[in-house]
Amino acid sequence: MKKTKIYEGKILGLSVYDGNIEGRKVRREVIEHRGAAAMLAFDEDGKVILVKQHRFPHGYVLEIPAGTLGKKEAPMKCAFRELEEETGYRARKMTPLITYYPSIGYNSEIIHCFVASGLKKISELKLDEDEILSVIKMDLKKILSLIRTGKIQDSKTICAVLSYAAMKKLY
Repeated sequence: MKKTKIYEGKILGLSVYDGNIEGRKVRREVIEHRGAAAMLAFDEDGKVILVKQHRFPHGYVLEIPAGTLGKKEAPMKCAFRELEEETGYRARKMTPLITYYPSIGYNSEIIHCFVASGLKKISELKLDEDEILSVIKMDLKKILSLIRTGKIQDSKTICAVLSYAAMKKLY
């Protein structure tokens, strides 16, 4: 496929691919993204650590901590780093949970979800200049209720929480 780069930004790019698939001429517009790591993190009391983050153009959303992979950064390393930066907690253990493509038809982004355990509060938040968020702790059952009622609509949060709940046979 012939690739034409249209735009290159801080966290994503846009390219147009022209070529053939099974003898058919195709053109695909693809948002290119390095991928991200997201953490379903449980504190010492078994509560899930969430962030209430401003996500333009949607406003404030409730979600699990997450962040974009650095260039050539391993997903698990990113998970440890982002958890500390966004919540001030350090995890002793990061266990892979699920990996998925949130928008498979036009976007290369892949999200690696982990379960973070053995948490210890070590610092204040270390946010990027343009990040606006606060930390909220919540029972997993309450999060499941917020997903069922449509109050949590973030895909990484939904995928991680429902995958974890299914694994633990919580529903």
